[in-house]
Amino acid sequence: MLIGIDLGTTNSAVAIWRDGLAELVPNALGERLTPSAVSIDRQRQTWVGAAALDRMANHPDDTATSFKRLMGTDKLTRLGGQDYRAEDLSALVLMALRDDVVRHTGVLPTQAVITVPAYFNDRQRKATRRAGQIAGLDVRRLINEPTAAALAFGLQDKEDREPFLVFDLGGGTFDVSVVEKFEGIVEVRGSAGDNRLGGDDFNAALAALMQPRIDPAGALAKLPEARRRALLFRAAEQSRRQLTTVAQADFVVTFDDTRLEAPVTAEDFEQACGPIIRRLRDPVVRALRDCAIDAAGLSAIVLVGGATRMPLVRRAIARMFGRFPDSSVHPDHAVAQGAAIQAGLLARDNALDEVRITDVCPFTLGVDTIERDAHGGLHHGVFSPIIERNTPVPVSRVNFYQTVADNQKKLQFNIYQGEAREVSGNIQLGSITIPVPPRPAGEIHAEVRFSYDSSGLLEVDVVLPDTGVTRNLVIVDEEDRPDRTEIEGRRAALARLKFHPRESAENVAAMARAERCYEDFLGEERAMISAWIAEFKGALESQDPRRIADAKAMLIGNLDEIERIGPLG
Repeated sequence: MLIGIDLGTTNSAVAIWRDGLAELVPNALGERLTPSAVSIDRQRQTWVGAAALDRMANHPDDTATSFKRLMGTDKLTRLGGQDYRAEDLSALVLMALRDDVVRHTGVLPTQAVITVPAYFNDRQRKATRRAGQIAGLDVRRLINEPTAAALAFGLQDKEDREPFLVFDLGGGTFDVSVVEKFEGIVEVRGSAGDNRLGGDDFNAALAALMQPRIDPAGALAKLPEARRRALLFRAAEQSRRQLTTVAQADFVVTFDDTRLEAPVTAEDFEQACGPIIRRLRDPVVRALRDCAIDAAGLSAIVLVGGATRMPLVRRAIARMFGRFPDSSVHPDHAVAQGAAIQAGLLARDNALDEVRITDVCPFTLGVDTIERDAHGGLHHGVFSPIIERNTPVPVSRVNFYQTVADNQKKLQFNIYQGEAREVSGNIQLGSITIPVPPRPAGEIHAEVRFSYDSSGLLEVDVVLPDTGVTRNLVIVDEEDRPDRTEIEGRRAALARLKFHPRESAENVAAMARAERCYEDFLGEERAMISAWIAEFKGALESQDPRRIADAKAMLIGNLDEIERIGPLG
């Protein structure tokens, strides 16, 4: 059985695709959301979900939450006298969800689609795959959370949709995706996010606000830090939930024989969270800017994630976009439902035959280069992008590089993922080296092509046009490596993209017609045609399909018009 899992920072959920519908699976308590919490004592007894969360206040040293924020890092969490990585703890949550499916259906699932924040980098995605493996699941696909939500929204609303924005604010991460739906294709146009922003930050702000109010005498300061933090966090979570429906709530901390409490208003809470609310704006602006869409051109703003239930968040979104958001999808269920839909697509369910989804590359991919300054000095480790973030996938792009030293013997390209100008701020994915003949600096050129697909496979081809020497590197998740047949299938699909747009028959024909027109006309008309050709060439060199299509349409339209009028007017 293939299942869909929303592995969340605060809560997780599992869904199955059955009888043409995405069905959320309840846990043993009958709830559709399972807290992403784990508690382990020194006898190795383990609690997962609500039971673990209940132990947190009194056993904070044995209980962990929000460990999703540590995915892909070397940080360890110590529980019951033993250290655990984030993927180990996530695997326990995944096992609990798997067991819920067994209880609900009587079938043991062996495969899963697992959602991840759109802005998870390569290390974080690999850690998520490892968590699935530890849980005994073959992770067939990782799908971005906003993309999953867009699938759920796109199937619920059967009509074609102009671009809409998925605003996904969960317990620990924030993602934004701009999505379009047309003739059964759900296309992600752009994504951005913040992996350190979510409901937990609102809880922390509320706890910081209320601690001095409820405890002017400093009684909490006498408690161990872990227990104090757990008590404040639980009180903040409860108060925050109350403030979703009422204007005032009680912030209450109870420990031993002590009860500390004070009222908090929605206005107090909103003021305390002002800096967090302001952080929501930057990813929205980046996603819209990257896909060249104005906020006024969005057909809807779809809310996903439990933190979007907060009235202060909804008010902030309404102010940001000048309209109220769409609430037709369940904010807590949409991601799991979308994962189940993706599972149905992978299983080739007949009810989903006409649905296709396209995604984007969430981070820029490129190589390190050496940059020469105005004084002739060389600066190493400068990032040179080849596939920029939010480029639709599958995609193939090429850049050109040259030697920088006389009699250089080789060119080494280190491959990185990230947005920083210095590669030290990005993540290295691999390295490829190619020998070059000894020549004066700048005489040897290399063509470096990146080809990337939605599964995360990156193929790097380096060619020396002068000598014909080539090198090839395929980068996949080594700990979840597909078999050779699957890799070759993906590479064959990418091979069809490995040509420069200027080599396309349609583009060659358009350029030939423009050059013929240039020869046919004189004076002002010839100058205009020259400008149109320059614009089209610039679009071709950008290798951006949308820009090329727009430039070609404009070129053909202009040529049609000038030839209709003719040289005699």
